[in-house]
Parts: sequence; C-alpha cells; structure tokens
Amino acid sequence: MISFRIRKLALPVLTAGILSSCVVPDDTSRLAKVDATTAAARKEMVGLSEADVRMCAGFPTATADAGGSGQIWTYQRVVQRGNLSVVVPTLAVGAIPAVGGSVNLAPGGYCNTQIRMVDGRVAEIAYAGDNNLPNSRDALCVSTVDACVAYARQRHQKATAVSR
Repeated sequence: MISFRIRKLALPVLTAGILSSCVVPDDTSRLAKVDATTAAARKEMVGLSEADVRMCAGFPTATADAGGSGQIWTYQRVVQRGNLSVVVPTLAVGAIPAVGGSVNLAPGGYCNTQIRMVDGRVAEIAYAGDNNLPNSRDALCVSTVDACVAYARQRHQKATAVSR
C-alpha cells in the first residue's frame, strides 16, 4: 500500500523537480548578448552636443559634476511589467525531500543610462541597474537611447551628403 502511494506521487515529484531546475538566473550577463541598440549608442552618440541629447532623449533625471571629467547626465527608467510567475508547489513525501520552486517569466527592472559630457559633447555612455532580459544585456535601456541612435545616424548621413 505504501509503495503504491510513493509510485503514484513519484511522477509529479520528479516533474516538479525538473521544472524547478529550469529557473532563469537573475544575472544572465555571461549568457546573453549585448543589445544591438545600446551597443550602437556607445559609439554613435559620441560627439553629440548637449542640445542634441536633450532633443533625442529629453532632459536628464539627474546630473553630477565630475570635475575635470565633465558632467554625468543620468536618465533613469523603471520598467514595471505584468509579471507571470509559474509556481510549483512544494511537495514532500516520506523520505523524498521537498521539491518546489517558481519561474518569473516577465521580470521588471530598471536602467540608469549615464552619459558623460566633456566640453558640451558626449564622450561616453554607460548603463547600470537591473537592466538585462534573459536573452539580451542592457535591453531595458533601449528606450532611452534608441531615438538618439537614429538622430546620430541622420546627422551622419546629412554630413556625408553635404561633403560630397
């Protein structure tokens, strides 16, 4: 009688154990690739003026004086999403250890996009915060810089057309 109960519960317990081992890690930076738009911003925005950045990204959330290194402008973005969490109940049967867990399929996060300005022009871009998605690093920062990447590309195309 007892072995029948254990066999009857073995499949759900094994299934729960397998599912709980499929949890996506919080830090996927070693596994995921850098988002193409945020990577492009690090190169293509360099040289934009303060006025250009205000035109494409708006006014910064915060600024800090970096002394001889210019100013650092920070754009903060919080992403709140409707989370979908799959919870596997914890099961324990006799000598079998407790198995359970959860998977969060739509995490939120935040991004601080930092733009270092030297002599009124963009010198460097960096990203900080809980800004990764399972398949892409810095992905929650895209909405801060995507318009600026397009703006920088348009300016480059106009400058190339004028020089011809």
